[in-house]
Amino acid sequence: MIKTDIRLELSYGEADVRGAVAARLGFPEGEISEVRILKRTLNIKDKTDPHYTASVAFSVSPEREAGLLKMKKKVAIAPELSLDIPKVEVKKRPVIVGAGPAGLFSALAFAEAGARPIVIERGLDVESRKKSVERFIKEGVLDTESNVQFGEGGAGAFSDGKLKYGAIDEYKMKVLTEFVLAGADESVTYSDSAHLGTDKLPSIIKNIREKAISFGAEFIFSARLTKIETENGRVVRAVYEKHGDTHSVDTDTVVLATGHSARDVFEMLLESGAELLPRPFGIGVRVEHPREYINELVFGAGYDKRLPTASYHLVTHLPSGRSVYSFCMCPGGTVVAAASTDGRVVTNGMSEYARDGENSNSALLVSVTPEDFPSEHPLAGLDLQRAIEERAFAIGGKTFSAPAERMSSFMNKAEPDAPDGASYPRGVVPAKMDDVLPKFITDSLREAIIDFDKWMPGFYYPDAVLTAPETRSTSPVRVVRGGDFSARGISGLYPVGEGAGYSGGIVSSAVDGLRCALSILAKKYS
Repeated sequence: MIKTDIRLELSYGEADVRGAVAARLGFPEGEISEVRILKRTLNIKDKTDPHYTASVAFSVSPEREAGLLKMKKKVAIAPELSLDIPKVEVKKRPVIVGAGPAGLFSALAFAEAGARPIVIERGLDVESRKKSVERFIKEGVLDTESNVQFGEGGAGAFSDGKLKYGAIDEYKMKVLTEFVLAGADESVTYSDSAHLGTDKLPSIIKNIREKAISFGAEFIFSARLTKIETENGRVVRAVYEKHGDTHSVDTDTVVLATGHSARDVFEMLLESGAELLPRPFGIGVRVEHPREYINELVFGAGYDKRLPTASYHLVTHLPSGRSVYSFCMCPGGTVVAAASTDGRVVTNGMSEYARDGENSNSALLVSVTPEDFPSEHPLAGLDLQRAIEERAFAIGGKTFSAPAERMSSFMNKAEPDAPDGASYPRGVVPAKMDDVLPKFITDSLREAIIDFDKWMPGFYYPDAVLTAPETRSTSPVRVVRGGDFSARGISGLYPVGEGAGYSGGIVSSAVDGLRCALSILAKKYS
């Protein structure tokens, strides 16, 4: 196939794509036998003329293709993005710990190869996990093993849904294609605002798991890894507990995909001799504006209603040397109660597929470095998270309500009043962000809001709601590994995904797990 760039109207159809390709290159539309969008970007530089620009792959006859390829400024060879999974025979089944994106896609690759992986997940399957999350939201009863952070699908299953992946390659395409085969809209393979939708994610995750099982994978839920046994520095066994009983699996391969909130796993790794390093991350708040207000800021007053719900991305670099940035922007979404431990409050954000909620929210995060941590211990970043989350829990009344403040009182350091319109489902308590977060965080946020309002006039909105704390943006720990994905200090242990400190988000975590599995297959079984 070959590719070209075209313009598309907001309400285009497949026939319009074919017509735009033929019109741009000057040949009959009927000669196109196949067409596929590679990348689609919303163009709103001229707010009076919003439209999409797209890179499109298409098939024509060999004779026509040869002629078109002479138009080098308009046409190029389309990339081949297929990924081959080798077939292998294994003596010891690989064990994957964690069924988030990294674990699921590692499991799928091993299963398709014929390696019959065993997946150990401390939380529940995604269907049962949904009930745990709903009970916490409605009753405040937290299941510390099955919640927004822990369980099949990982932290993104009930608190995200958006896909950020940049330039496409064969690994990303494999992940995105599997999402489509599992029930996602085809646009996730090409849209610059690709979004699975938190409401659709559970069924997508279930379908990927069932596909892996059909190829020989085994999933064990409510199973918490307690030990990785080694001999002469090599993995020989994975030990886990399930319903109070201890079990073990003889294996020489453990893929560790436990996410960014499993402190017990980090402590176990330290005891086992793995090398862990503190890692920079971000801490801040969730900010909520009315959805329609953000739409008008981004698209302009009287904007075309065919436009999707607006999103934004903002970043500033302060004189102090710190960066402040928006993160995980959720158009038409809600703030999420994301605690995984009793006695702590954590926030996140999510959007359902329709993105039609009353508010749009985003994290506003301040860069935090190991120099800000309370000690030089490898897990000191987790200690900083814990201190903030416990303080928020106490200020919120110890009911998992979250501290919240209107933007105007925050900026003016005034006494907070009850903010209207907060979407955090456990309820909010008026509080000063200065009482929840360290001074360097709140000072940086105030400076950043002033900058953001210059670049996006109207971002400062007196009634915007700030809800705290956002502390789990990514892992504050990195498990050091080599180029073959193997942990330094333990042969046969492969830390992957966000918890290991090598990804940030659904797609990058899935790709990390996928690449790790393929590396192991090539190294051990080729």
